[in-house]
Amino acid sequence: MAILEAQHLEKHFGSTQVLKDISFSLNQGEALSIIGSSGSGKTTLLRCLNFLEKPDSGTIRVRDELLFDADDPSTQLESEIRKKRLHFGLVFQSFNLFPQYTALQNVTLARELIAKERGGESREEILAAGEALLEQMGLADRAGHYPHQLSGGQQQRVAIARALAMQPDILCFDEPTSALDPELTGEVLRVIRNLAEQKTTMIIVTHEMAFARDVADEVIFMDDGVIVEQGPSKEVIDNPQEERTRQFLSRYSET
Repeated sequence: MAILEAQHLEKHFGSTQVLKDISFSLNQGEALSIIGSSGSGKTTLLRCLNFLEKPDSGTIRVRDELLFDADDPSTQLESEIRKKRLHFGLVFQSFNLFPQYTALQNVTLARELIAKERGGESREEILAAGEALLEQMGLADRAGHYPHQLSGGQQQRVAIARALAMQPDILCFDEPTSALDPELTGEVLRVIRNLAEQKTTMIIVTHEMAFARDVADEVIFMDDGVIVEQGPSKEVIDNPQEERTRQFLSRYSET
């Protein structure tokens, strides 16, 4: 069953068209990797799905609910967009943790603010959930540490816990290891692999080709704002059908 359906998404920045008629779907419990060269539109696509950018055309549905229609202004009200953004959790390249807050506070802050606004959860419940997520990330002993006291890999794992704390329908990663030293990359990839094994619905923009092949159910290869090829991860990466895909993957000897 498709949890996400994106249809005919397009995005311009000035005279430059960054996304060109992008359509794809994602099933519940699946992991989708998006690969491609820098500037191919991968991050812009994620930002459009998270409503950090507004597509110029197209529609976005989650669980059959129309979240965005470029032709329908009623789907673009900022007060509504903030709520719709909660369907997606986004883990950034550069962690984006609040330096003045501890790891646990970073994880629980947004959920506490929503609870104050809407009610429903006690602070104790939110803190317990945050502590459980940090334990899941292997960071139970770092709950009281501030970002500057954590390694890059630990900061990224806090960022993953923060995204999971909002209980999103879809967890999105934008090059989650690109800001890490090579020796720290493995710990973050292990966390994402575990999430995939738990059937967490995910979209992962990554340059780690072997990881995309082994962990993702489906892969999309983007180039110059279009989807060049998509399909089961092992088929696309091990036996690409499009010449442009083959050229891109030939740079990665590990595949």
